[in-house]
Amino acid sequence: MKPSPELSQQIEKYLNHTIIVEGKNDALALKSFGFKKIFILHKINSSVNNSIEKILLQIPKKEIVCILTDSDKKGKQLFSQVKKVLQVNGIKVDSALRKLIAKEGISHIEGLDKFLENQNNEK
Repeated sequence: MKPSPELSQQIEKYLNHTIIVEGKNDALALKSFGFKKIFILHKINSSVNNSIEKILLQIPKKEIVCILTDSDKKGKQLFSQVKKVLQVNGIKVDSALRKLIAKEGISHIEGLDKFLENQNNEK
């Protein structure tokens, strides 16, 4: 499956957005594209709720946030949980990139870099 040109363009548009991911490998995959403001939910010795609270302290209210959790059952639940907390705290959530990644058939964010790399090598 070839990625749509729209995916590459969208990724570039989101490089300066605040991104929330599940784990370290997700963050590493996104950093390889040039994303800079990445927050990780699953950290050693920290609950998800604790992580969300810490993230909230670091995000300005006017910030637009993308939540890029995996599209498996756990990731979808986590997305809903985080989105609800952010919105209650006045932070706007942009889901367009998440939807586009899912549309491409990418279910795990940590595989996004390899997916695009493989597609670019096929060109």
